[in-house]
Order: sequence, then structure tokens, then C-alpha cells
Amino acid sequence: MEYFSLSFSDDQMMDLALRLGRRCAGATAENPAVGCVITASREGSWEIVGRGWTQKGGRPHAERVALAEAGPLARGATAYVTLEPCSHHGKSPPCAEALIEAGVARVVCAHADPDSRVAGRGFEMLRKAGIVVETGLLEARVHRHLSGFLSRTVRGRPWLQAKMAFSPDGMIGKMGVGNYPVTGPEAKARTYGLRMKADAILVGADTVLIDDPTLTVRLPGLEDTSPIRVVLDGRARVPFDAQLVTSASAVPTWVMTAMSAPEDWCNAMEARGCTVLRVKATAAGHVDLLAALEALAARGINTIFAECGAALSRALLEGGLIDEFFLYRGTTPIGVDGLVALTGEPEAALASAGFIFETSHRLGQDKLKTFVRSASLKSLYGG
Repeated sequence: MEYFSLSFSDDQMMDLALRLGRRCAGATAENPAVGCVITASREGSWEIVGRGWTQKGGRPHAERVALAEAGPLARGATAYVTLEPCSHHGKSPPCAEALIEAGVARVVCAHADPDSRVAGRGFEMLRKAGIVVETGLLEARVHRHLSGFLSRTVRGRPWLQAKMAFSPDGMIGKMGVGNYPVTGPEAKARTYGLRMKADAILVGADTVLIDDPTLTVRLPGLEDTSPIRVVLDGRARVPFDAQLVTSASAVPTWVMTAMSAPEDWCNAMEARGCTVLRVKATAAGHVDLLAALEALAARGINTIFAECGAALSRALLEGGLIDEFFLYRGTTPIGVDGLVALTGEPEAALASAGFIFETSHRLGQDKLKTFVRSASLKSLYGG
């Protein structure tokens, strides 16, 4: 086993734990994507002796992976973990218990776990065992990283990301042309990466009917990281030969429809490998958006990446349901035949909806800006 001897601060170790936690984001099922680093004093210097992150499917947890790597060197060590160690018996014993049994002397944790089964009990277990517990280090960064898990736990609905690509004149496509390219290959590759980090991708029936997308991750070597595809189809319009339906046996497809959807259509969808979820509908026959999000949260979905058209995007924005917005900007104007998605200039529309600018990236000739609703982040504190 290789050990690392260096001079480091608590902030640096928590930063490392945070970066480790991101490694399996989008693939940890209903569990949070947590990171853990264990440091120990050996021959007068501190060394990193264990590193771990929540594994695919949600288990083993980060602490157990790091403790397994550290082995006996965990005794008397310091553990840096991004989220409060679990304290309840679920599919595996509590991580707080594992840290105690390993003889860890100090635990530095960034963020408390608002899950009612934990909610401070993990810290209490550690302190009762004589372990020094320090909390709050880099909390704001970890809060942002765990927004999906926190949203499902505190608000009862997933963290909803939305992505749209605009031309310089504010259009998202050309009338009568399906899947019109507004941005280039670098932007498309970044979108695949965003898909990969989400638990599910969301589209409306109109997008399926117009574009017939596959909504998979088409990056070399990462094809098996495609998340669940979710289609909102209150009026049972998605055809059985749509690519999302015909590929449902390879990549899960969930179709959310109205309670009144025809039984024959629902049965035919399920016979083709889709999961049909019935939720309440609006007077116009559309799926109730909040009910849909709550139903997805109940099935363990933490983060949803919406790649929807103009109508669904407006409905989600007006309902205050979008938490994070990825705004791509292409370089070629579309002109009079363009399709308008948001009222007015896109960035101004987002600002009026309560979004604040977060980051910016250049992707080839295109630009990507990320915006987040500050009210969304504030609403995630609980427990």
C-alpha cells in the first residue's frame, strides 16, 4: 500500500474528500455521494492512509471504503468526511459504528445529515465514544455538492437542473426542424457529462415526438453510465416505436402519465420494458409537475437533468421548480425562423426568476453559464 506523507491543513483534506465524493455522483442510487479521507501520524509525520467514496449503487459507504484501505492505521487517526456518518442500521451497519470500532480519534465533518434517521445521532454516537467531532468545515461547498440528496431529504423532491442552448439572438432551434444544432461538439460532450452526474433525465412528450432522442451518455468508455430516462406524458402520446421505448430494456425508461391514461397503452408500454408511473394531472391533461417530482423523490431520485422544450421549460420556471440552469450560447444566429423559449433575453429571464450567476466555461466556440436559485439552496437546510 502506498502512503502519502505531506504537510496539509484540515481545509485541504476536506477539499480532497469533497473531490473524492464527486467521483460516483449520479450512480449512488438514493444515497448521497460522500467522500472520506483518513490521516494518521506515522514516525512523526501525518500521512493519508485511507481514501474512499460512496460506491456505485450506494454501497459500501465512503467511510467503510476509507477504513478498509487504512486498516490498523485508522486507530488514533483523523477522518475527514463530507456528510455526517450514518447512525442507523439499514442494508449495512452504521458508519459511525465503524469509525468507533476502528479506533479513530477525531472526525472532521462538513455537513450534518438531515435524514430523520441520522439528524445528529451520528455525531452523538461518535462523541459518546470519546471521539473528537468538529463540524462545518467547507460546509457551503459540500451543501452545493449534495444538493440532490439534501433536496430529496428536506423538500421531498429532487434537485432539478435544466439545460437549454440558445443562439446569439435567443432562439433554441428552427421552426419545423427537429433537433436543430445550436451549439457544437464540445457543448454536446459537456451535456453527456451532465447527464452522467444525474440520477435521471427528464423530457416532455413533445420532445419525444419532435426529436425522438435517446438521451444516453455517448462518451467513449462511459456508455454504461446513462441514467434513467423520464418522460412526462399525461395524454399518452408517446409512440411505441420511439427510441426511448425500444431501448428501455437496455437503459431504463420511466413514463409518467395521468391516472386516467388508457390501460391498454400503459400495459403496452410496460410490455416493452418501460416503467409506467401514474400521477395526478392538471385540468388540461398534463402531468402535475410537483406531483411528478415528489413521485420521483419517493423512488430515490436525487437529481434530475431536464432537457425539455420551450413549453415545459416555461412551466417549470413559472412553477419555481427549476433549481439550477445550464445556459449554452452558440455563435450562429437563427433569425426569423427561430423558436423562442423564454420571454425576453434568456439571462434576464433567469434573473427575474430568482437565479444568480455561478460559473462560466468556454466550450470550443460556445459558452456555458450556470445559474442557481439562491432560494433553492437556502431551502435545503433542515434537521
